[in-house]
Amino acid sequence: MHAEFGNYLLVFAFVISISLSVFPLLGTFTKQMSLVYTAKPLAILFFVSLFGSFVCLAYAFFIDDFTIAYVAQHSNSLLPDRYKISAVWGAHEGSFLLWVLIFSGWTLAVALTGKNLPKLSHSRILSVLGIIGCGFVSFLLFTSNPFERTLPFYPVDGADLNPLLQDFGLIIHPPLLYMGYVGFAVSFAFAITALIEGEWNATWARWTRPWTIAAWSSLTLGIMLGSWWAYYELGWGGWWMWDPSENASFMPWLSGTALMHSLAVTDKRNSFKGWTLGLSLATFSLSLLGTFLIRSGVLTSVHAFANDPTRGRFILFFLAFVVGSALILFLFRASKVKTKANFSEFSKDMFLLLNNVLFISATFIVLFGTLYPLFADAMGKKISVGAPYFNSIFPIPLVAIFMLLGVGPLLNWKKHDFSKLKIPLLKIAAISVVLSLFSTWLLDRFYLWVFVGLALSLWVGLNSFYNLTLLTKYKKGLSAKLASLNRATIGMTLAHIGVVVLLAGVVLTSYYSVERDLRMAVGESQEIAGYNFKMKAVENVQMENYRATIVSFDIYQGDSMLLTLKPEKRFYLAGGQMMTEADIDATLSRDLYIALGEPLDNQGQVWSVRIYVKAFIRLIWLGAIFMGFGGIISLLDKRYRKLQAKDNQAKYNQAKYNQAKGNQSSDSQTQPDMAIS
Repeated sequence: MHAEFGNYLLVFAFVISISLSVFPLLGTFTKQMSLVYTAKPLAILFFVSLFGSFVCLAYAFFIDDFTIAYVAQHSNSLLPDRYKISAVWGAHEGSFLLWVLIFSGWTLAVALTGKNLPKLSHSRILSVLGIIGCGFVSFLLFTSNPFERTLPFYPVDGADLNPLLQDFGLIIHPPLLYMGYVGFAVSFAFAITALIEGEWNATWARWTRPWTIAAWSSLTLGIMLGSWWAYYELGWGGWWMWDPSENASFMPWLSGTALMHSLAVTDKRNSFKGWTLGLSLATFSLSLLGTFLIRSGVLTSVHAFANDPTRGRFILFFLAFVVGSALILFLFRASKVKTKANFSEFSKDMFLLLNNVLFISATFIVLFGTLYPLFADAMGKKISVGAPYFNSIFPIPLVAIFMLLGVGPLLNWKKHDFSKLKIPLLKIAAISVVLSLFSTWLLDRFYLWVFVGLALSLWVGLNSFYNLTLLTKYKKGLSAKLASLNRATIGMTLAHIGVVVLLAGVVLTSYYSVERDLRMAVGESQEIAGYNFKMKAVENVQMENYRATIVSFDIYQGDSMLLTLKPEKRFYLAGGQMMTEADIDATLSRDLYIALGEPLDNQGQVWSVRIYVKAFIRLIWLGAIFMGFGGIISLLDKRYRKLQAKDNQAKYNQAKYNQAKGNQSSDSQTQPDMAIS
């Protein structure tokens, strides 16, 4: 019964999404307020129906309802309850239901927080989201329904969840990642509405900016969790490995970063309007492209979900419809997007313009490297584009971005007197170079890219702190200085410091980590990077849903024993799969990481072993956390809401003035009964 009810709620959500797409939008053009006012309740119903459907699927997992094909294929009666949570979105159908649920959550948030938006604009935004939601739900219903039954013949037990996904990381990683992916749909909807209405200005940017920051922060933290999961579960390097499925989330992140900075310029200076509109459309389009890559079967990756041409064609058609419609609308309206470049070559405006160019260049590098092998394959040629391509080209815009990042926050809008910054910048550059040289000397071995990476990190970090001293120079006492900083500035600084920490982690772990593949027997020792690893014992244990062979390693530094690590080789009973579970000891400066290979004798006393000593790898995730929470802190700045309310009141006052003169416009922007939600 719960399966049928969940499926009914999906159908109901589909009908609601069609209604949300049509009626409010129609009302905004015909000025029928009865239709306009349906937007908010329809958005609420859209979320409630999808939430109910998701609860039905989760309930099916918890009661082991193997009459549902999706549950039978991705769960098992032996599966621990905590992993039945992640099993709900552990494969394509359930993960896309989570995707659509999160999208409906964003739609609900827009519906409930639109009091500062003009009523017609608010309804148009919700209608655009309804059109996107209609496409998502139709894909779910017609190609990926998670409620299909196995009746009349159903398995007694399930096939089990992929052991790689039986992990805490999968419980939190996909929801955060999807929040970022689909969150950019809100920026897209705001941009489409602005193009429809022909009004894009600082007010529009001010409304859009918090939603973009929220989506970017979620995507940043989601990518960080994915990197962390891949590191300890798959043994990857811990940062970008240029896997195509990982690139699918990296591209909208790069474009979204450019969008955030461009919105700041449109908000503060009422310029870069074309950039901001284009980036709003491009960022969500890249999110849809990532969906196509991961769910169409064109990629083979541990992160890819589906291998069904029907699904691929559906997503490709939807991608073409959304991107094509947006592009046509943008091209027709682009001629009306007029911005005067009234700023000097040495100003915050110019540096943010260069920032946009560099981030788009970086996005194109990743896009080309990801898609070119697919186009080549379609032409009958097998071409692999891997890490050598990315590692040789991607650092070019990256270095330039860091150079600008150190200077940009220090500058004034429109024009800045370079003479006032020349001496401080030279001093900071000199300090950065000296400290970078000293750091590489302490690390015993000099590498050019380590020196460059640390120098850039110090350059950005020191300039960020110098910027804070400039902003608070007239305040006495630390508490007064901190109190004088608004949350947007604090968040921006924290995010920039996060970039600094992440870059330092990447270069240090890339050059100073040590990896060894060894053959070890019980009682043997190996010396690696100043640590002595001794294989101590082998034991077999029985757990809830698997049997494990645990090999203990005592680790010494000099004559002192530091700790014992216990990597495992697990055999999952339901699926019959053998998996490796690494054991890691982590500090800020290094990780000791041991993973088992295969037994090399019949008694299980000799094993192939992989041992890593990872230098400073935790800085990567620490930096990403700083970046994500920097964005969240920026969202808490009350000035966004105050300025939005002020903008809306100004529109309302103008509408009243026009009405008094008898010049009431038919547009939503000048009708007093429509100006405020």
